[in-house]
Amino acid sequence: MANLLSIITFTPLVAALILAFFLRGDDAAAQRNAKWLAFIATSATFLISLILLFGFDPSDTGFQFVEERDWIMGLTYRLGVDGISVLFVMLTTFLMPITIAACWNVTHRVKEYMIAFLVLETLMIGVFVALDLVLFYLFFEAGLIPMFLIIGIWGGKARIYAAFKFFLYTFLGSVLMLVAMIAMYVDAGTTDMIHLLNEHSFSAGTIELAGWQIVGGMQTLLFLAFFASFAVKMPMWPVHTWLPDAHVQAPTAGSVVLAAVLLKMGGYGFLRFSLPMFPVASDMLAPLVLWLSAIAIVYTSLVALMQEDMKKLIAYSSVAHMGFVTMGIFAANQQGVDGAIFQMISHGFISGALFLCVGVIYDRMHTREIAAYGGLVNRMPVYALIFMLFTMANVGLPGTSGFVGEFLTIMGVFQVNTWVAVVAATGVILAASYALWLYRRVVFGELMKESLKTITDMNRRERAIFAPLVVMTLLLGIYPALVIDIIGPSVEALVANYELALAEFDRAVRLAQN
Repeated sequence: MANLLSIITFTPLVAALILAFFLRGDDAAAQRNAKWLAFIATSATFLISLILLFGFDPSDTGFQFVEERDWIMGLTYRLGVDGISVLFVMLTTFLMPITIAACWNVTHRVKEYMIAFLVLETLMIGVFVALDLVLFYLFFEAGLIPMFLIIGIWGGKARIYAAFKFFLYTFLGSVLMLVAMIAMYVDAGTTDMIHLLNEHSFSAGTIELAGWQIVGGMQTLLFLAFFASFAVKMPMWPVHTWLPDAHVQAPTAGSVVLAAVLLKMGGYGFLRFSLPMFPVASDMLAPLVLWLSAIAIVYTSLVALMQEDMKKLIAYSSVAHMGFVTMGIFAANQQGVDGAIFQMISHGFISGALFLCVGVIYDRMHTREIAAYGGLVNRMPVYALIFMLFTMANVGLPGTSGFVGEFLTIMGVFQVNTWVAVVAATGVILAASYALWLYRRVVFGELMKESLKTITDMNRRERAIFAPLVVMTLLLGIYPALVIDIIGPSVEALVANYELALAEFDRAVRLAQN
C-alpha cells in the first residue's frame, strides 16, 4: 500500500482535527461521541498497522515501506521502518485503543482529553518511522506538549509541579541533541538518517576543545549530546527523578502511555543513533553506561521497597527495568540487544497493565495509598488473578514475557562484564521483594476496612481492556520467537556493523602509531 506509514502516522491526527472542529457541546452525548471517535480512530490505526506487520520482511535488514518526498527549505520528508522500529510502531498502535478504553470514566473536558491522546499517538509513531534528523527531532520534542497537558490539566493535586518538571527535564536534555544534529548536518551535509547510518562516519580521533583533550573526537561529543536527551527520556539514574512525580500525578491513561511507549523512545534513540552512528564513543563509554544501569537496577529497586504509593512503587520499578534495557543495548552483542528490545516491548504490556490495575481500584476508592487496602481477594477475585499475573510478569517469572528480556540482557552483559551482570541479577531478587510485598499488602489478608466491604469486582469493560494484555504477556513468554524472529536479522546487522567500525578504527590507530 502506497504511503502506508503516513496513513498509520496521521490517522489519529485526522481524528483529532475532526474532534476539534466538528464536535460541538460538552453534554453527555458529546462526551460519549468524543470517546467513541477516539476509540474507533485508534482501533483503525492498529488494524492498518497490521498490514505493515504482515507485509514486513524480517530477512531484509534495510528500511522498508520507505516514503520520500520534498518537504520545506530543502528538507526531505522521509519515513521507513526496519526490524528494530516496526515493533515499536505495533506496540504504540496496539496500546492506544486500550488506553482510550481506560478513559471511559473521564468527565472533565473529554473532547480535549481525547484530542491530546490522538495527537500524542501521531507524534509517538512519528518518532519510530522518521528517517530524517529534523523530522525525528520534531516528532520527538512535540510529544512533550500533549503529555505536558495531560498531566497538567487532568492530573492530581501536584499536577502543575509534576508537569513542569517533566517538561523541563526532557526539554533541556533535548536541546543538546538539537545542537548535535546541527553539527551532524554541517559535517555530513545532509539530514538523511539512511545516509548517516550507511555511508558517513564521524571523526573519532582525539581533538582539543577549550583546552581539553577529547578522546574519540567528534563522536564523543555527539554521543554525549544525544546521551543527555535519551538518558533523561529512558529515564536513567540519576536523571530519573521526574518520572515518579509524573506517574503519580498523571491520570491512569497518561501513566500507561508514559510507561509503555514514551520511555521506549530513549532506548530506541540509543539503537538508532548511538550504536550505529557513534560506535567508537559508544564502545569507549559503554563501561560507564553499564555500571550506571546496574546501579539504577539496585538503587531504584531498594527505593521501590520504601514506597507507600502504588503508582510511585511501579514508577521506580519502571526505572529499574529500563536499567536492563540500557545494559543490554551497550553490551552491544546479539543477546544483549535482542534482550533490550524484547524487554522494551514486554515492559510496554506489563507496566501498562500494572498502572491500569492501580486505576481500577483508584476509580473505586480514590486513593493510591497501599495502607488503604488489604484483603481485596475476598471481594475482587478476578482483579486479584489479573493483578497476580502482571505482578509475576514484572518479577520476571518464566512463562511470562518479563522473563525473556531480563534473561537475554543478563546473558549478553555476562559476556562483556561479569560483575555488572552479577549486580544486575540481584535486581531480579529485589523486584520479587517489592512486587510481592505490594501484592500481599493490597490483595491478601482479611478484609478489615469498612470502606472496602462494598467494593465491586472488575466489570465487563475492564476485563475486556486487560484481555489483550494478558494474551500478549503470556504469548511472548511462551513463544518469544514472535519478536526475536522479526528483530533478529536487523540486530545482527547492527552488531556486525558496530564491530566492523570498531575494527576499522583499531586498524587506523595501529597504522597511525606505526
